[in-house]
Amino acid sequence: METLELVCEKREAGRTSRARAIRREGRVPAVLYGPTREPIAVAVGGAELTASMAGTSRQRLIRLKSPAPELDNRHIVFKEIQRAPVSGKIMHVDFYEVDLSRPLRISIPLHFVGRAAGVADGGILQPLVREAEVECPPLEIPEAIEVDVSALGIHDVIHISQLQFAPGVKPIYDSDYAVVSVLPPTVAEAAVVAAPVEGAEAVAGEAGAATTPEAGAKDADA
Repeated sequence: METLELVCEKREAGRTSRARAIRREGRVPAVLYGPTREPIAVAVGGAELTASMAGTSRQRLIRLKSPAPELDNRHIVFKEIQRAPVSGKIMHVDFYEVDLSRPLRISIPLHFVGRAAGVADGGILQPLVREAEVECPPLEIPEAIEVDVSALGIHDVIHISQLQFAPGVKPIYDSDYAVVSVLPPTVAEAAVVAAPVEGAEAVAGEAGAATTPEAGAKDADA
């Protein structure tokens, strides 16, 4: 798998005003930590960071480039990304340092391919999860896991145990959960209007007269 590079520098930690100034400069405050490392406050270029997250590359291994010796050539993955609620702008990132000699647990996106047989019959393809947690060597992190749905009929389900993983990539799960299914077509039976029955209008009128305002409000809420 391709290893991307990201330029970063140390920054002063614990000052909100400085973090705001970093954002005004077009950079993003971040923190680097790991199983054997104390957290280090860093800053990265906003444009570079966005580019490194494009598409499925969020799961890629990143090599940091920095004038600070304790940061230079460290390998990381994105652990947590904080975004502004409205604009979606990246506000803060957590980098997790990776030991290249040890397997890594990471969530990988699922890529559904093919046209399900049940969809051709009017069903609806329903992904149930979008990612799968796996364990693999850091240098062999897949960009995505392909899920071929071509054989799925209506009501059929694919479970995590049925997926094909590359050698060295092991799915992590406690129970064999479903990842995708095909739902049956929706039949709007309520929209079917039956032929009028003699006396039906009178019955409807009586029912309407017996309906209390409270019941009407409850029906409206339903």
